[in-house]
Amino acid sequence: MATVPALDRPPAAVADTPVTQPRKGFRKYWHLYAAISPFYLLFLAFGLVPVGFSLYVSLHRWDGLGSMEWAGLSQYQYLLGDSDFWSSVGNTVLIWALATFPMIFLAMVTAVMLNSAVRFKNVYRFAYFLPNVTSVVAIAIVFGSVFSTNFGLVNALLQAVGLDQVAWLNTPWGIKIAIATLMTWQWTGYNAIIFLAGLQTIPGELYEAARMDGAGPVQTFFRVTLPLMRPVLLFVLVISTVTGLQSFSEPQVLLQNTANESTFSGGPGHAGRTMVLYFFQQTFDNNDFGYGAAVAWGIFLVVILFSIINWRLVQRRGED
Repeated sequence: MATVPALDRPPAAVADTPVTQPRKGFRKYWHLYAAISPFYLLFLAFGLVPVGFSLYVSLHRWDGLGSMEWAGLSQYQYLLGDSDFWSSVGNTVLIWALATFPMIFLAMVTAVMLNSAVRFKNVYRFAYFLPNVTSVVAIAIVFGSVFSTNFGLVNALLQAVGLDQVAWLNTPWGIKIAIATLMTWQWTGYNAIIFLAGLQTIPGELYEAARMDGAGPVQTFFRVTLPLMRPVLLFVLVISTVTGLQSFSEPQVLLQNTANESTFSGGPGHAGRTMVLYFFQQTFDNNDFGYGAAVAWGIFLVVILFSIINWRLVQRRGED
């Protein structure tokens, strides 16, 4: 009996519709968003809104109480030709240089010593970190006594070795050295802890290999430690640039009783008037909030410029 060939039937359609998943939207995870929302709300209220408002104020003339008067870019045009502002920039950069480079050197040396210490490591770390958590005002008052002309410890040491006294807080270079010394003492321990954390990430096998190749301690430091510490060094340099160029409390407290002028004058001859001190002087002494906002944006650009320069210099040395 002849069999009838089966008709070609199309295969049963396979259901290719994906299984619907419940939507993972805001309604499902609202409690997670609510948990992290305080940070963003505070950042919006005390970060972005003030920044935007300061930019708006910099385009107006305003004494802080009356109505605002549109000024456009005239505030910034005046800022570019303001000799007092550029003098404060020069003071700030010089103080930053006098403080930052010795501080980085001392912090690195301190970190190497702490890394090689066997006993009482935690005690040393606490002792070196203590200046950073101490009140800046208290530190400045103590350093004001240390650098006092008649009864200061520094002048007592100079007289002990047969040298003349120096009016540290009444001469331009003395003021800058005193402020830079204060900042160096304040931040050395903090950066030493950061360097120490970087040193502890370097494998010990590299040091053993260097010793087997006959490298001494100095060669090991420059050939092994320093190249591997370059990212940490870059971080410390950028952070020190940002904080150092915004110095305010140190010169303000240290020099507030050395001149019969404004609290933000920066001492005799304005030798210690930093950029932030000049900003406060224009804003709160002269009640010129519009120009003060323009000065603040000028400070921002200077800090960004020097941070980029330092970052590029360290990166270029790393590539070489």
